[in-house]
Amino acid sequence: MTVPLGFHALPLPLAQLSLAAVLKCGQSFRWSIYPLHAALPSDPSHEYRLCLQDRVVCLRQSPDTLFYCSVFPDSSVPEVVSARDNETLMWLQDYFQLDIDLVKLYDEWSEKDPVFAGFRGRFEGIRMLRQDPWENLISFICSSNNNITRITKMVKSLCSQYSPPLLSIPPPTPVATGILTPFESDVSDSASATPELELESYHPFPPPSHLAAPDVATTLRALGFGYRADFIQKTAKMLGDAHGTGPSAEGKEGPERWLHMLRSMSTAHAREELLKLMGVGRKVADCILLMSLDKAEVIPVDTHVHQIAVKHYGFRGASGTKQAMSPKLYDAISEKFYSVWGDYAGWAHSVLFTADLKSFSDYGLPTPTPSPSKQDVAISRPAEDYFSVPVRSSRKQSAKKVRTRDTSERGGALPIDHGAAEASSLAERVKKRRRVLQTFR
Repeated sequence: MTVPLGFHALPLPLAQLSLAAVLKCGQSFRWSIYPLHAALPSDPSHEYRLCLQDRVVCLRQSPDTLFYCSVFPDSSVPEVVSARDNETLMWLQDYFQLDIDLVKLYDEWSEKDPVFAGFRGRFEGIRMLRQDPWENLISFICSSNNNITRITKMVKSLCSQYSPPLLSIPPPTPVATGILTPFESDVSDSASATPELELESYHPFPPPSHLAAPDVATTLRALGFGYRADFIQKTAKMLGDAHGTGPSAEGKEGPERWLHMLRSMSTAHAREELLKLMGVGRKVADCILLMSLDKAEVIPVDTHVHQIAVKHYGFRGASGTKQAMSPKLYDAISEKFYSVWGDYAGWAHSVLFTADLKSFSDYGLPTPTPSPSKQDVAISRPAEDYFSVPVRSSRKQSAKKVRTRDTSERGGALPIDHGAAEASSLAERVKKRRRVLQTFR
């Protein structure tokens, strides 16, 4: 397959990573997703973009290859660009945790758990992201009593409000010769062949110091954050007061460096520290532990996960109904799943969690073959079948159809003149049939 202009190719089968699932299942909320015109089933169907602090990462995927590139706000000499591309590759390997063999984990879970084995065929390639802990923390404070679509809107509005745009580039757009990439937007031949494209701005995630001021809560409430606005502002201020706001040589502020340090703590200790923050309860803390602090065994338990436990693993409760999540029930569900799946239980749980989302109800299913329309079915009938019931547009005709059908069912067959079959044309047969029906009425 041809590598898109400006992209690099990383051999990686879908069974190891499915962007279509991983980037839409409620782990991260800042990826921009653009549909592409895929001429062949093996062509990438979407482009995925994420704004980091210094670049926008663009990804596409075919069944056996991950294509990646980075767009920077400034142009660089080729040697610097090459070094930056290597940085992007290292970031991808860390962010998607590509050093972990997902197929091997799927095999192990399937051997232990027939329930998981039943889902693996449809939901392959779902792995945990290793996100930035600060972004992960704020994103999941937004997740309280919320849904993926609304969380995504909140997180993106937070970035637009409190982080200046890093750069602006056009979306990928179909052109006569394929898909217009960020690198083709400056090529005169492509530009002359397509209308001028509207640029889209990309904002990095704001640092803690940008969210700590008292007026942040008021602004966020105006943006629709509700009670979460106070949690975000107070958490940013609390962390800034405790760990300082000055950036390090790597550009990380004190709260960000402290959150990274939680990776080296035990799960229990790291959870204890997170629970001290405003807006962080047990479930949010466990999401952060699993998705950004390397605690692969942790299972965040919510109503989705509880319903999975009831439906498939013998827990008490009525399927489809909500039940208050007591600490005892939370622990029982976590312990059950850990006993089934082991040290990567949090990863396995994410597969079943994704399968339970309504937005994934038809994911992994074959595309249904369109059924023929009523008109197509009618035209395909023999002529005599098509005209066996008179066709009229009035409401009375419906009642007449019913009467005709009922009479036939009672055994009173219509007095059809079989001599009509000898008529020399279809038109004559239709006329005779209508005359017979009229007589019958």
